[in-house]
Amino acid sequence: MQPALRSVVVVGGGLAGLSTCSALRASGFAEDVVLLAAEPHLPYDRPPLSKEVLTGASTAADTQLQPEDWYAANAVDVRLGTRAVALRPAERAVETADGSTLRADAVVLATGGTARPLPVPGGGLAHLLRTRDDADRLRAELVPGARLLVVGGGLIGAEVASSAVSLGCEVTLADPDPLPLAGPAGALVAAYLHRQHADAGVRLVEAGVTALERRGGAVHARLGANPVAEEVEADVVLAGIGIVPDEALAVSAGLDVAGGVLVGPDLRTSIPEVLAVGDVARPRGYDGPLARREHWDAAVRTGEGAAATLLGAEPPAPAAPWFWTDRYGVHVEVAGTVPQDGVPVLRGDPESGSFAVFFLEDGRLAAAVSVGRGPEARASRRLVDAAAAVGPAQLSDEAVDLRRLARAVRM
Repeated sequence: MQPALRSVVVVGGGLAGLSTCSALRASGFAEDVVLLAAEPHLPYDRPPLSKEVLTGASTAADTQLQPEDWYAANAVDVRLGTRAVALRPAERAVETADGSTLRADAVVLATGGTARPLPVPGGGLAHLLRTRDDADRLRAELVPGARLLVVGGGLIGAEVASSAVSLGCEVTLADPDPLPLAGPAGALVAAYLHRQHADAGVRLVEAGVTALERRGGAVHARLGANPVAEEVEADVVLAGIGIVPDEALAVSAGLDVAGGVLVGPDLRTSIPEVLAVGDVARPRGYDGPLARREHWDAAVRTGEGAAATLLGAEPPAPAAPWFWTDRYGVHVEVAGTVPQDGVPVLRGDPESGSFAVFFLEDGRLAAAVSVGRGPEARASRRLVDAAAAVGPAQLSDEAVDLRRLARAVRM
């Protein structure tokens, strides 16, 4: 029988941290909950930062995950601008930068990650995009006619390129990978997405950046290596090359870390009274650590899972990885993990801008990538969650209603 839980401190004011607090309250936990947010802003949604916030379609208030009065109504003691600097598990204590010490029966680490800086000479000249303040600084420079160099063609880089084009910027995108996102989305969809850039007037350079240097009012970027290196002059540079998990607090506390804080299926770390959720958490597998999931859905689900663990409740039902991206007016959803040797099945015509690619493995649906197909994307996700045994003929035939198939699987 586990001891009574009377207090929880959640370290990190992002989606995963807030989801933990929300799930605790929704499950009936009525004791103390403190949420430490290092940023001065109430918890906000990050996906709009590279899209609606950057283009001005959304305001800061639009991105708040909960209105200000939600915290008082749910008795969540949210402390903004409060950074945790030490975790002392033996004392069940968290020390903050202002010298305060909070004691709790359990601590949930939701420290997330920081944008990975460009590891080249002059790399500090590149903007990073991880926080609302980052987005505000970048947006101020994306004026019509500004020359933007985007380093990295993944989700953030591609979305910023799309936003900048809509703002009237001249955009160059540099990535040594000829098909960014081929791993998570498959080659066919990755090729379609990459072509969008060129169709929108973005100059694509298949090379990495080796140096940045400010000369006069511009940044000069060296792309590639001799003898084919070239120099690009830009007014603004953005590095969109991923994130680094913020595991410093865990390291100082002696928790097991390996490119993230290692957790079991119950989200507990190597010290059971400390849990980790969201981008910073890395699941342990039978043969070693598994990949971290850095997407919105994973933040919500791990927050809910941590709350269930703390309360001794049934964990949320398992679900396949899921993420989305929006660029150039097209919405893309990816459910599941694209298998390396999976059988791809095409539904629809890529030339129409509305299609899907399914991936079968051992006769079951392992992943689905939907382009411009909202209602079908939701059905596809349910089929992937169920690892449904569906055939290529059903998936490719647009006369077959995927929503009906998904309902049949759930019965």
